[in-house]
Amino acid sequence: MLGSSCSISKTSTDKYYVSITCETDIEPLAKSDKMIGIDLGLKSFIISSNGQAVGSPKFYRKSEKKLKHEQRQLSKKQKGSNNRNKQRKYVARIHEYIANSRKDYLHKVSRKLIDENQVIIAESLAVKNMIRNHKLAKSIQDASWGELLRQLEYKSKWYGRTFYQIDRFFPSSKTCNGCQFVLDSLLLSVREWDCPNCLQHNDRDKNAALNIRDKGIKDLNLSGCGIQSDIKQKLGEAFSSANRIKLVSKKSHRNEIPIALC
Repeated sequence: MLGSSCSISKTSTDKYYVSITCETDIEPLAKSDKMIGIDLGLKSFIISSNGQAVGSPKFYRKSEKKLKHEQRQLSKKQKGSNNRNKQRKYVARIHEYIANSRKDYLHKVSRKLIDENQVIIAESLAVKNMIRNHKLAKSIQDASWGELLRQLEYKSKWYGRTFYQIDRFFPSSKTCNGCQFVLDSLLLSVREWDCPNCLQHNDRDKNAALNIRDKGIKDLNLSGCGIQSDIKQKLGEAFSSANRIKLVSKKSHRNEIPIALC
């Protein structure tokens, strides 16, 4: 459809982008019988209740050494000189590469989760509070959990899925998924533990993902043995209504504009 507005922006690396706002129909995806609980981490970006782990790319960490060197070179350049301006753009390109790589990765991961699952359950994280831990702050910001959750939320509305976040204070890591025994404390360094009640050996992250899934099932009132029928009954009305909704989305056509046009 024809765009209703158009804006041109310029980045710090002297690239021009055209952003066109247009109205489009978004078709909901075919129903799926699968539901999943996900636990977000630093060693593995996502650990799912089905046992699969998605690696953490650590885009900033991988470019940190190079970025540090180039920033030192920038600090040595004379202010107002052409060499300083050239070096500033070079540092900006590194930041741009990191940001674009992270954004591309998050979109691919979130779309894969949406495509494969009808119900996605995650924790409600207070990222601003978590980055107060100065030892982990850089890694948490590099992981960009908040952006992933944001993408899952709006994409689930677009494509007729259900995205639910359990309470952030639920002890998903300290609860044994086998017998529901809750530990008094569990250090972050402890990655595996044995339940003192039922003696079940638990992998910290996978156990948390299972507990997140089960908590979501309970909150949504979906029975574990009849997930397929429950989803059809509870989500069918929302899914059918989504077919009639026209969503307005921003389509950013990122093409560099020739200098002669600017």
